[in-house]
Amino acid sequence: MLELKSLHKSYKMGSNYLHVLKGINFKVNEGELVAIMGSSGSGKSTLLNILGMLDSADKGSYFLDKIEIKNLDETKAAKYRNEFLGFVFQSFNLINYKNAVENVALPLYYRGISRKKRQTEALNFLQKVGLSNWSTHLPSELSGGQKQRVAIARALVSNPKVLLADEPTGALDSKTSNEVMSIIQKINNEGKTILVVTHEEEIAKMCKRVVKLKDGLIIEDKYIKQKLL
Repeated sequence: MLELKSLHKSYKMGSNYLHVLKGINFKVNEGELVAIMGSSGSGKSTLLNILGMLDSADKGSYFLDKIEIKNLDETKAAKYRNEFLGFVFQSFNLINYKNAVENVALPLYYRGISRKKRQTEALNFLQKVGLSNWSTHLPSELSGGQKQRVAIARALVSNPKVLLADEPTGALDSKTSNEVMSIIQKINNEGKTILVVTHEEEIAKMCKRVVKLKDGLIIEDKYIKQKLL
């Protein structure tokens, strides 16, 4: 489903270069739920940006659904992102002046789906995350956990092959974090491939596999006994 081979990434810092990823080899099969862990500066955000086609590697290969992702202009990158990937962010990234159903429907708008079908699909996915009764509420009228559930519904509405979740519980308390991870587990159990970037051990334990980064290298990659919610 997703494979990285000898991936390197550096950034220019003044007259020097900061070598952030130092030869990452990493494969994720369809239907996996993987936690990517690492402290600040470990390279996990850079790795996620490359996986999400928001940045590109200097050396090495990235295959997504057997397609090599390289030398993409922004138009093609946006097309692949829309087709293959769903994103969930720590800060939710909802549009404040649009209600829940409008936020969820947004990816379908960019795909040219009719208004009626967008509305139907968005309501279906809000129901999936337990928020059908909140469809007409603005983000300012929702709790943190509800906002994240709207964000998850939006990420799923276009049926991506892979869901990338960047610190999805980072802005939430423990109880709400568990509720969000329970939804992520449920979506994964339905067959969706999900990668969760987190610095929290408790969140990682709710995944099926943990990959740990340190100083731009994978130092641990193991399957674990998942904590079910």
